[in-house]
Amino acid sequence: MSGHSKWATTHRKKELIDAARGKVFQKLAKEIYVAAKSGAPDPDQNASLRMVVEKAKAANMPKDNIKKAIDKAKNAGSGENYDSIRYEGYGHGGVAIMVDCLTDNKNRTASFVRSAFSKHGGNLGTDGSVSYIFEKKGVIEVAKSYDEDEVTMAALEGGASDVEVLDESYYITVEPEDFIKVKEALEEAGVKEFLTSEVTFVPNMEVELNEEGCEKVHKLLDALDELDDVNDIYCNLKED
Repeated sequence: MSGHSKWATTHRKKELIDAARGKVFQKLAKEIYVAAKSGAPDPDQNASLRMVVEKAKAANMPKDNIKKAIDKAKNAGSGENYDSIRYEGYGHGGVAIMVDCLTDNKNRTASFVRSAFSKHGGNLGTDGSVSYIFEKKGVIEVAKSYDEDEVTMAALEGGASDVEVLDESYYITVEPEDFIKVKEALEEAGVKEFLTSEVTFVPNMEVELNEEGCEKVHKLLDALDELDDVNDIYCNLKED
């Protein structure tokens, strides 16, 4: 299991308490808005939008919020544009970190991201300095309340690359082009809730640190995640 995926999953659970729910949904709404504005405002006709909507559903974003973000894009005209920017760098112990942002002010975002890295023992790198460590994959995580054989069979028959049985979940890896097909196969098999459901980046190599080192990296990840312009964070920290 990838360090990023475990961090993202546990962090999402922590964030989705009432106090932080609004901020999570705000970031997702921006991502939905950008995807809908860049193509057809219909998930069935816009693959990028469909992926973001699936991600929002997995985060328990209300359907009304999703619809509002899509409707906003429909009526946006030429106003409110966001640029997609990726920052690459290293955290404590040489942990690779990749940060995807959506921003209407590149200078502001660059300053905030740079400051977060600097304050928490990291440093920004150049384009391509860590991206080679990550592979784009679909990740689907299902609670173990569902039958193992049924989940495994549905996932593999749908085209999944791998199904890993963890302590509390089934961790399914999928090629991006097969993501929707595998998720639909799982839904047809009776899976109604997903702990994780998104196309993301997973590391092909990991860095292992002691407890103190892991804590330092997590502080940097948390600081980055607090930034309004940051939508996704990927790292190759190995965790048990």
